[in-house]
Amino acid sequence: MVAPDGPYAVEERTTAQTIADQLREEIIQGAIRPGQQINESLLAGQLNISRGPLREALQRLCQEGILISRRNYGVFVPVVKAHDLREIYEVRESVESAAASRLLDGSQKQIKDTCEVLRKIVGEMAKQVAASDWQATARLDAQFHSALVAGTGNSRFIRIYKTIAAESRMCVVGLEVSFPGMADLVQEHQKILHLLEAGDRNGLLEAVRRHIQNTVEDLAVT
Repeated sequence: MVAPDGPYAVEERTTAQTIADQLREEIIQGAIRPGQQINESLLAGQLNISRGPLREALQRLCQEGILISRRNYGVFVPVVKAHDLREIYEVRESVESAAASRLLDGSQKQIKDTCEVLRKIVGEMAKQVAASDWQATARLDAQFHSALVAGTGNSRFIRIYKTIAAESRMCVVGLEVSFPGMADLVQEHQKILHLLEAGDRNGLLEAVRRHIQNTVEDLAVT
């Protein structure tokens, strides 16, 4: 029996995911600003697509918290408030700590492979900090933590973290800041890497906690 939706629905879902990914990145980078309304008709015309996959993409992003839907008003990019910041980073701390602990329970190869990825990111981060390129540094910071979580190989950790990582990057864009402690970022990430390599569970979990708390404190005072 042929599924009611047929092949066309599969294509639409793929298109919707592509659109969602594109819009998510534009929002994270600040191309679509906090508080801005998404003009569905205009956007569909710009992307040369029908409204079906666009609406599905917007719904996906609303479910992720990247957009918010206001009944009778439309879909908007949320404005990040102080309480949002603290909630987002509280969840990040929980997920990253659990992932770090899970990673240490894995194989030595798993840890080694993850450390190799993290080392390359830290090296590139040092270059961007020296060049005072905040945007590049922020992207590398996000890559470091995503790579740490990805190292577990746990698809659910990775899926959960993808959403919360996007929201945390929105905090930086939405609050229009650069960390006052930008110069300390490389050292903090290097410490996390070193403790992971050493297999120091307590030290690693404390370093992750302290790093995230430092970020919250830096963002909260700006």
